[in-house]
Amino acid sequence: MPIHASVLDLIGNTPVVKAQHLDTGPCELYFKLESQNPGGSIKDRIGLKMIEAAEARGDIKPGDTLVEGTAGNTGLGLALVAQQKGYKLVLVVPDKMSREKIFNLKAMGAQVVLTRSDVAKGHPDYYQDLAERLARETPGAYFINQFGNPDNPAAHEHGTGPEILAQMAEVGGLDAIVFGCGSSGTMTGLSRHFAIHSPHTELILADPVGSILEDYINRGELVEKSASWMVEGIGEDFLPSISDFSRVKKAYAISDKESFLTARELLEKEGILGGSSTGTQLAAALRYCREQTEPKKVLVLVCDTGNKYLSKMYNDYWMLDNGFIEREQHGDLRDLILRPFSQRDTVVVGPKDLLVTAYQRMKLYDVSQLPVMEGDQLVGIVDESDVLLHVYGDEARFRDPVSTAMVSKLDKIDVGQPIESLLPVFDRGHVAIIADGEKFLGLITRIDLLNYLRRRVE
Repeated sequence: MPIHASVLDLIGNTPVVKAQHLDTGPCELYFKLESQNPGGSIKDRIGLKMIEAAEARGDIKPGDTLVEGTAGNTGLGLALVAQQKGYKLVLVVPDKMSREKIFNLKAMGAQVVLTRSDVAKGHPDYYQDLAERLARETPGAYFINQFGNPDNPAAHEHGTGPEILAQMAEVGGLDAIVFGCGSSGTMTGLSRHFAIHSPHTELILADPVGSILEDYINRGELVEKSASWMVEGIGEDFLPSISDFSRVKKAYAISDKESFLTARELLEKEGILGGSSTGTQLAAALRYCREQTEPKKVLVLVCDTGNKYLSKMYNDYWMLDNGFIEREQHGDLRDLILRPFSQRDTVVVGPKDLLVTAYQRMKLYDVSQLPVMEGDQLVGIVDESDVLLHVYGDEARFRDPVSTAMVSKLDKIDVGQPIESLLPVFDRGHVAIIADGEKFLGLITRIDLLNYLRRRVE
């Protein structure tokens, strides 16, 4: 293999893998692993193209400030290129973006401005409008504007499209391709290339439930109001100015739940760790494949890596919190316990463990209190305030055993009590300890109750 002069040389030429274990009906399904780009997503392609095209026109030079609004991966692609080429980068991102993406962006030197994800285009806090305003108000800044930048689809028309057709020619061609649409650059660029070089290839859109695009493709209706969705990077509440949907044959609306569970199935069955939008696109691809009566060769884009979503859709507790996976229901307070002790999900500490151990477990698992267990017997509770009050003024006390700081007088709530019995406990600032007789079942916190009530509404 060649030695490359820069990480930017690794953008593109991503592999294609055939599905082996998924139910694809009569079709052959192939995955284009855009997750193998150095920045982890298909957006590396447009990050490079939009910056290099602006350089060629003389619009920017190293040292300048670039500004963009992004749901995540375009920002990572731009950050990768800006870092290598010597640009300052300011990114406005909606607050539903995964923590991994934000940490990644900051680690590469980008300035991240968080804004609301619950407002539509035209609102001053909408991420694209806010980015445009920041660019306008920052002296000498250049607004990338992926949603209106023709270099975005050009990256796919002249790069991704030819690459896909050359790869699929090895297996006899491409009958259909499934993709998502955010800025619409991928869809528009591929559509233009396939119109000339593979006109028989069907273009299939995967759209999150709540986006306006599925209605527009399937029924010709351009609704003015969208709903919210949790999948990142695809779906829209307007038609980007660079978009061309004229050759898109069909669209599938995919719920957040189906998207996340399908992405997890992809990892479980094919060993491919894809992001949230990959789940949406795979779910649509599987629906399409199973509807066919004749064999077809279908390709779906694995747009980014699931490494950016480990705290979300690959986190069982996050999935449980949001109602995307279900536990057995009991009709009592067990239904509110996120980490049941009987399943060894509860994070615990022993009375002889050191307080520094308790502190480290709280930090690692993002909890503020721990049951203190001797075997299967609950002997106390230790929380952040207990540790703080014990060690304040003498940090050496972090080496004291947990038993010196824990609360051992415990008010337990029987599992058969009504939900209302939790409220006085929370009002006192405590966590609810749920028991069945002498048997400890788990803890219920305020956020556990809030999540339970929200799921009931949904």
